[in-house]
Amino acid sequence: MVSNFSFLKDKDVFKSFTAACLEAEKSILVSPATCAILTRRALELSVKWLYSFDEDLRLPYQDNLSSLIHENTFLMLVDEKLIRMLKYIVSLGNVAVHTNSSIKREEAILSLHNLYQFISWIDYCYADEFTAGEFNEEVLLQGEDKRTRPEELKDLYNKLSSKDKKLEEIIKQNEELRRELTEKRKTNTESYDFDIDEASEFETRKRYIDVEIKLAGWDFGRDVLEEVKVTGMPNNAGVGYVDYVLYGANGKPLAVVEAKRSSKDPKVGQQQAKLYADCLEKQFNQRPVIFFTNGFETYLWDDFNGYSERRVYGFFKKEELQLLVDRRSGRKALRDLQIKDSISNRYYQKEAIISVCEALEKKLRKMLLVKATGTGKTRTAISIVDVLARHNWVKNILFLADRKALVKQAKNNFSKLLPDLALCNLLDNRDNPEEARMIFSTYPTMMNAIDDTKSKDGKRLFTPGHFDLIIVDESHRSIYKKFKAIFDYFDAYLLGLTATPKDELDKNTYSIFDLESGAPTYAYELEKAVEDGFLVSYETLEYESKLMKDGIRYDDLSEEDKEAYEDTFDDDESIGDEISSSAINEWLFNDNTIDLVLNKLMENGIRIEGGEKLGKTIIFAKSNKHAKAIVDRFNKLYPQLGSDFCKEIDYSINYVDSLIDDFSDKKKLPQIGSRQWIC
Repeated sequence: MVSNFSFLKDKDVFKSFTAACLEAEKSILVSPATCAILTRRALELSVKWLYSFDEDLRLPYQDNLSSLIHENTFLMLVDEKLIRMLKYIVSLGNVAVHTNSSIKREEAILSLHNLYQFISWIDYCYADEFTAGEFNEEVLLQGEDKRTRPEELKDLYNKLSSKDKKLEEIIKQNEELRRELTEKRKTNTESYDFDIDEASEFETRKRYIDVEIKLAGWDFGRDVLEEVKVTGMPNNAGVGYVDYVLYGANGKPLAVVEAKRSSKDPKVGQQQAKLYADCLEKQFNQRPVIFFTNGFETYLWDDFNGYSERRVYGFFKKEELQLLVDRRSGRKALRDLQIKDSISNRYYQKEAIISVCEALEKKLRKMLLVKATGTGKTRTAISIVDVLARHNWVKNILFLADRKALVKQAKNNFSKLLPDLALCNLLDNRDNPEEARMIFSTYPTMMNAIDDTKSKDGKRLFTPGHFDLIIVDESHRSIYKKFKAIFDYFDAYLLGLTATPKDELDKNTYSIFDLESGAPTYAYELEKAVEDGFLVSYETLEYESKLMKDGIRYDDLSEEDKEAYEDTFDDDESIGDEISSSAINEWLFNDNTIDLVLNKLMENGIRIEGGEKLGKTIIFAKSNKHAKAIVDRFNKLYPQLGSDFCKEIDYSINYVDSLIDDFSDKKKLPQIGSRQWIC
């Protein structure tokens, strides 16, 4: 079969994605859906090739396709028109995988066309000779259907995926070639004249928007109508035609969609969309939610409740839009709150809850609470969820934390205090996320779940409108920078929790929450908590050995110590006759120093049970190796206390969660937990 991608066969440097491109093109003879899936796969392989062989690209935290094409260095490198084309390929592939919507042949051909433009750009930038021609749609009519069975398609997909190595491995193996190809791309694009072949503006824009609407589960011709005539428009004819109207199960309009040219700011259609909504509201006695888009940027405007327009990742499902409309009458005002004392009974906890509710009543969508460790951040969050759920402001909630233990701990606390709320820990395979009202997860797990988690009907579960509230435990700038895709994807109220003093928070953290620097939604800090008697202040006891303070000088050692020094370091030529104190603190674990600290702890540590037993204690170590050394020395110094008294706590240990549970229980051992300091 003749192929648009035949030019790749003679270019060995592109072999990692050549077969995928050829198979994607052939699959148009199988079905449009098959073509959409395999085209998306070919794009993924070609994008990963780009990351593997261009030094100017920086790997995002997750290397899935969506993260890769939204990474800042990728957006700076690739032409904006191409970026739009790539997003279409991803969306159409997602429609084929995550929905029951049919894929039209012309939609699949547009996806192939877009892939070809991207591959041509790669050829232009990185090949010794640019040989890609124009995309020829006639080629797609040639050939025979030889692969129609689902199991054969799965085998092909797996075969194409088998060559997909970890990007980090490829980068390490090809550093020299990366430098060469990066320089070649810079040379080839000095006088940039690559011509991107775009399909007609109207057809392209319409197909792009159609795909995004399908991705939200809407059925064209059934609950989506196009060019809907409305009357009452302020023009000579008094008539207008709405690009798309999305209807609820009762036949009333849930949303209008105003589409503008891809080259225009979608906001130019905002007023026009409002007028359409006015007309439909008069006709149906229900005001629809407003969307306006250019096919690449989409805005939602729920002006009924006085909210401003906001950019969203995509269109909402029917159930999600219906909930927005129903809440207009079913949502209760957040005044005269009944906060349950069984959850939060301290005055500052109630003040924090009221502050969040006041912010929500003012139409704010992001809140930040600063609360000292030990003052009940989680209890406050539980009360906020309880209040908002009882007042019909939220239905589905997402709780995010950066460590597995914190996720488990948070879920357990919510379960105890809100026993009727259906919960799911995404890290626990026994939990069912579809039946849960509140999801608990780490950031990487949630990133993967967006693409991978499906409902019983095979559709994507976590759509952009799925969650009403996202709670972020220990909010700081690095979390939002690293996992920005999560917060861009979900359209939800955002509640950040942090123990970092408000004056020490990065100003960028405040900007994430649209707040002035130093002015969180509510703050209750250590000094005030100590003054109120809810916390006690800390007392610092400092101990250091001469070794830790001054380091080691060979000439100052005793003869016995000199012999030990030579036995230890003679084989390492990088170490001379002196070792600085900083080097010792960084990598040398001295038994005498560890013994000194442990003995001081056992002498002066806070004791319980009438002074008979050391209270629960955490020792922060330089590294996992250091933590192990501390445990070993403790067991040698205090064998009578047993091996369970002091334990290393690290996620490399099997069933570490149970160890953390035991450490958290005042009736169980260990009393001392030794772990690496993570900042």
